[in-house]
Amino acid sequence: QGTPQGGVVSPLLANIALDGIEAIHPSVRYADDMVIFLKPEDNAEKVLDKIKTFLAEREMEISQEKTKITKTTDGFDFLGWRMYVQKHNGKFRSIPSVENHRSIRKKIKTIVNNSNYGAEVKAQKLAPVIRGWRNYHKWCDMSSARDSLWFMNKTANRKFRKEKKVNRYKANKLCNKAFPSVGYEQNGHKMVAGTNSPYNGKTVYWSQRNSKLYSDATAIALKRQRHSCGHCGLKFIDEESVQLHHIDGNHDNWKSKNLMAVHHSCHQQIHWSKPKGQDI
Repeated sequence: QGTPQGGVVSPLLANIALDGIEAIHPSVRYADDMVIFLKPEDNAEKVLDKIKTFLAEREMEISQEKTKITKTTDGFDFLGWRMYVQKHNGKFRSIPSVENHRSIRKKIKTIVNNSNYGAEVKAQKLAPVIRGWRNYHKWCDMSSARDSLWFMNKTANRKFRKEKKVNRYKANKLCNKAFPSVGYEQNGHKMVAGTNSPYNGKTVYWSQRNSKLYSDATAIALKRQRHSCGHCGLKFIDEESVQLHHIDGNHDNWKSKNLMAVHHSCHQQIHWSKPKGQDI
């Protein structure tokens, strides 16, 4: 009956079917969405014809509606980002696309204007939405007033102050919770080096790469442990999260010698094996 679009298996099948297409020309691919970067001497039409032939052999075809050849200085939208090369200096830039920004504004307005929620509830519901959006775009340039959501923050602040018992101080406090800051670094994402894969035995490379995704305390513990779990000794290479275990059971003791990076499942095993009544 086929695989439903948007299902968890769909991206996997797309990548299996498209395996080898990267040999035609260097590209960035996310499942069945793809961007191909050309040099001035490259023939875009010939590259496109090769891709059509590649897909036809697999009984697939490109979407005429979504496929286009464009100059990088004109820019293009891809997976919620607007990507372009600045004409005056030739530098690559990426920002949230207009459509993506319109979508987040709509979500914020829906929550802020909901009369069934009080200011406290609105702030609680806004926080994960804003944090998720900012995390998604953390490799973009988010410095503009539009992308910092400054105007939406002020609009929410005014709405909050209209409620009883919500003064300027409390409204500011609620907005700080509702619009949590997330650091960004334009073009900060590092491409996977060479042919490294989590499945080809390069465990050290992947555990070191993944350790950079964690907070300072966790990253320090990972480096000290040479990117291995302090409980089972295996490298951190899969999707299982890394957690910090407080060795002495005191969760207020954040000294580095009291912290041990472990797999989530190992952390559970440690606490399950604790004798009853012992502090965890």
